[in-house]
Amino acid sequence: MAKSVYKRRDIDILIIDAQHGDMRALEELIKRVQKNIFTMFSYLTDKRQDIADLTQEALLRMAKNITSLKDTKYFRAWLNQIVTNIFYDYIKKHKKDKKIEIDNDKLLEIKDKIGCEPGEKCLFSEMEKLIRIALLNLPENLRIAIILREYEGLSYEDISKITHTALGTVKSRISRARLKLQQELKEFI
Repeated sequence: MAKSVYKRRDIDILIIDAQHGDMRALEELIKRVQKNIFTMFSYLTDKRQDIADLTQEALLRMAKNITSLKDTKYFRAWLNQIVTNIFYDYIKKHKKDKKIEIDNDKLLEIKDKIGCEPGEKCLFSEMEKLIRIALLNLPENLRIAIILREYEGLSYEDISKITHTALGTVKSRISRARLKLQQELKEFI
């Protein structure tokens, strides 16, 4: 079967095919989710090498455990659970760091190599950097909750299940994260 056929397939079909050992389907599934996983980890930590390693670990766990997924409609939540568990393991491993250090030089690099034309592009890029710095300054438990809610669009109930935290605690963490972000970004918004 040609690779282009896999590119046109619905994600649910790719999951089912991957569960039945179709390596091309698994490859396409990985291609579709790797950018989102990388982006999610980039909001959780700023260490570029760690982000790549964490992303690779998440993709490997997804590939290894894809057959354990019972219903394709829960794929996103299942994958978010993998990402969250990997990040919790990462935090435990780096516990001595109390706070994950931010490499400000890397954060201030302009993503758009072409330049800041038009002006809106530059403004958006700078605002995105400020938001990312503010997110990285949040305690890990608040950061995970707000990213799952705002970036991944998950419900409070789903976040509660993924983080193994009471629903009220999830709501409180998201509320505190929003307040801290508002305080840190108040001069810009």
